[in-house]
Amino acid sequence: MNLQELAQAVKEEARRQGFLLAGIASPQPSIHLEAYENWLKAGYHAQMAYLAEERARERRANPLSILPECQSILVLGLPYFPPHRSPTPPPGHGRVAAYAWGDDYHLTIPPRLQALVTFLEEKTGHSIPNRWYTDTGPLLERDLAQQAGLGWAGKNTCLISPRHGSYFLLAEILLGLPLPPDAPFASDHCGSCARCLQACPTGALLPGKILDARRCLSYLTIESREEIPAEHRPALGSWVFGCDICQMVCPWNLRFAPLQGDPAFAPRPGLPFPVLAEDLALTPDGFAQKFKNSPLKRAKLSGYLRNLRAAQENT
Repeated sequence: MNLQELAQAVKEEARRQGFLLAGIASPQPSIHLEAYENWLKAGYHAQMAYLAEERARERRANPLSILPECQSILVLGLPYFPPHRSPTPPPGHGRVAAYAWGDDYHLTIPPRLQALVTFLEEKTGHSIPNRWYTDTGPLLERDLAQQAGLGWAGKNTCLISPRHGSYFLLAEILLGLPLPPDAPFASDHCGSCARCLQACPTGALLPGKILDARRCLSYLTIESREEIPAEHRPALGSWVFGCDICQMVCPWNLRFAPLQGDPAFAPRPGLPFPVLAEDLALTPDGFAQKFKNSPLKRAKLSGYLRNLRAAQENT
């Protein structure tokens, strides 16, 4: 099996494991690094200080600083269930972002990445230097996905596949193996459409494909440990964890998003619309039990209760 055949084989194996998107990028320095640095300088990363740490910035600048032996990067996309196909929350219920309806992707995806490395090592007959990440390492993931030919970064800053929309969780495997790269996705198919910018309730999406996290409902309900600013509380509506609005209005999702996501992300009982009054009564033990292995634990009980109170005020 030559390298071209090996690249095709590992993509097919990735699809067998549920990854709907699979492509290969070369480990070259990011062409969007300057834009990322300008984003940090403007303070758009809010209180996510880890994004601005010097060592992390150096590693994002060049994948070889993470794995010097890296010769190719396998970039993958695992689909979750589309939120625009779910009904409006009934009165007294909150709403949770679709990626968080089921199991935590930080727990679901890594075993599959390890399995792909094992697949390659069995095919080649030797160990392969590797590092793999899913939103956990210092990589510009959407940039790598575009370089791997998977799609383009839309005006809502999400990666959009022209055949499948944007309801994907990205993952990457850095490989000490010279798999041939795919052609980068060079075109931008957002055109003059601005539905996501117009629909964002807090104006967090700015021209030039810029996200101001300080105003983003996903940041305010998940990453932030402070009270939701008074000027943004009405915009929260019934969202109690994350927000899907900018993806729900995207024509590429309305037309092409898969009907189903990976089974690991199927809605748990009580989701996507938790009962506000019930969850406001959760104790620390109750919260830990109800959301075991769930992305909602990211907000911690204090943050989740904060979000529930705001949504209750709005509804």
